[in-house]
Amino acid sequence: MKLQGKIALVLGGAKGIGKGIGLALAKAGATVVLTHYDWPEEAAIMQEELAAIGGDHLAIKIDLREPAAIQELLSTLRARYGTLHILINNIERGGMPVVHGPYTPEQWELEMATTLRAKWWVMRSALPLLQENGEAAVITLSSIAGIVGRSGPASLIFNDGYSAANRAISSFTETWAREGAPSVRVNELMLGFFETRHAEQTRGWDLLSEEQQNAIRNHILLKRTGKIEEIIAAVLFLLRDATYMTGAVLRMDGGYVLGGEKIQPLPPGVE
Repeated sequence: MKLQGKIALVLGGAKGIGKGIGLALAKAGATVVLTHYDWPEEAAIMQEELAAIGGDHLAIKIDLREPAAIQELLSTLRARYGTLHILINNIERGGMPVVHGPYTPEQWELEMATTLRAKWWVMRSALPLLQENGEAAVITLSSIAGIVGRSGPASLIFNDGYSAANRAISSFTETWAREGAPSVRVNELMLGFFETRHAEQTRGWDLLSEEQQNAIRNHILLKRTGKIEEIIAAVLFLLRDATYMTGAVLRMDGGYVLGGEKIQPLPPGVE
């Protein structure tokens, strides 16, 4: 897929990963709509950087937990641009045990409303517009919390509700790929420990002791956390080059899921 001239909707764009993806798409020639809700100071900086690139880009403040607001967002897109080619389904709220401690009903509901339900409602609303094109693509961002859960060194970062929501996302990916075929490719980018998500530049990471941080790094086969530019490179690959890939999960975790298990040398045997 050529990105020049495409219309892209990027959720969670105030800062961090969503902002990085949105700006990269704009620089590649796409017209980008970035959503934001929290972080007003960061959102203002994002809007300045987006405007500096030039083009008919748009930043919209929206509470994606509200299905009616999502419908209004898609109506705005249709009225302004007439179509949609790319959806980056990047909205979540993960309560870290090291930050929030034991669960409260409010925290559980917040995680389910953002990490799970909002992604579903956005895709349900955006798919008809995406299908009007001969070629479109969706990338849903998820977390390895859906695989490892609240276990090992990650148990201070991943809690139960966030983990359950991310496991459900992989089921959604397969359903959406079936619904979108053949014109809409739908893939999932499953992230491990990255700066601004789960690792550096997050409140929870800063609350971990140096020993706890190193325990996470040492569980990663590559012995480091990831960088936003590495996520951007994966997103561009999925959009531009992975034209025969749909319904797939691309796990990008530096080998965290495989870590912690040492391989023993082959024994001499008995013969």
